[in-house]
Amino acid sequence: MDAERAIEIRPAPDTGYLALLRVLFRHYPARSVLGASLMISQSFLYNAIFFTYTLVLTKFYGVDAASAPWFLIAFAVGNLAGPLAIGHLFDTIGRKQMIAGTYVLSGILLAVTAALFQAGVLSAVTQTIAWCVIFFFASAGASAAYLTVSEIFPLEVRAQAIAVFFAIAQCFGALGPVIYGHLIGDGSQPGKLTIGYLLGAAVMIAGGLVAWFLGIAAEQKSLEDVATPLSLVRMDRPRYQPPKPRPRAAAPRVTGWGRG
Repeated sequence: MDAERAIEIRPAPDTGYLALLRVLFRHYPARSVLGASLMISQSFLYNAIFFTYTLVLTKFYGVDAASAPWFLIAFAVGNLAGPLAIGHLFDTIGRKQMIAGTYVLSGILLAVTAALFQAGVLSAVTQTIAWCVIFFFASAGASAAYLTVSEIFPLEVRAQAIAVFFAIAQCFGALGPVIYGHLIGDGSQPGKLTIGYLLGAAVMIAGGLVAWFLGIAAEQKSLEDVATPLSLVRMDRPRYQPPKPRPRAAAPRVTGWGRG
C-alpha cells in the first residue's frame, strides 16, 4: 500500500437511521436523488416485466402454463449475460456514461418493443428475444446502480445507504406488478399493456437522464476519494496545488519628456 495515500480516522459510534438520513439528504442531496432514481427505475421495470411475464405468455400468446418457465429461463440468461459481457466497461468507459447509456438504450428498446407488440407482429419466442436484448443492457445498468449507491457515500454508511435506497425502490417496484397485472386483465386489450410498456420505457429513460446529469465519475478511484469518510481525522494524500501566478514586472516609468 502506498503510504502517501494513508488516512487517519477516529473510532465513531454506530450511525442511527436519523443521523443516516441527515447525511444522505442534507449533506449529499444530489447523490441521494441519483441513487433513488437509479434504484426506483430499475426496480419498477424489472418487477413489472418479470413478475407478469407468465401472464403475458399465457393470455396474449396462448402458451401453456406448464411451458412458461422455459421462457423465463431464457429471460434469466439475458439478465446474466449483460453484466458478464459489458460489466467491465463501467470501469473503463466510465460509470456515468455507461449507466446513462444502458438505461436510456433499454428504455428506447422497450418503446420499440411496445410498438411491435401493439402491431401484433410478435410471438412468444420473439417477445422473449426482445426481453433478453432489453435486459441484457438494463440488467448491466441495474447492477451498476447497486454499486453506485454503495460507493458514492462515506464508508461508514455504505451498507445502510444500500438498505435505505433498496427499501425506497421496493416501495415503487412493488407497484409494477400491480399496475401491469391490471393492464393485462384477461388479455383482450393489448393496447392497455402497450401503455404500460411505454410507461416503463419512460421511467428507464428518465433514470438514464438523471444518471447523465448527476452521475459520479467513481471509476478507478478509491472510496475515500469519492466520498470523504465521516470519521476522518487527517489525510496524508498530496493535494493538487495550482501554481501561483508570477508577479508582473513593473512597467517602465514614463517621464514628462517622453510624453511629447
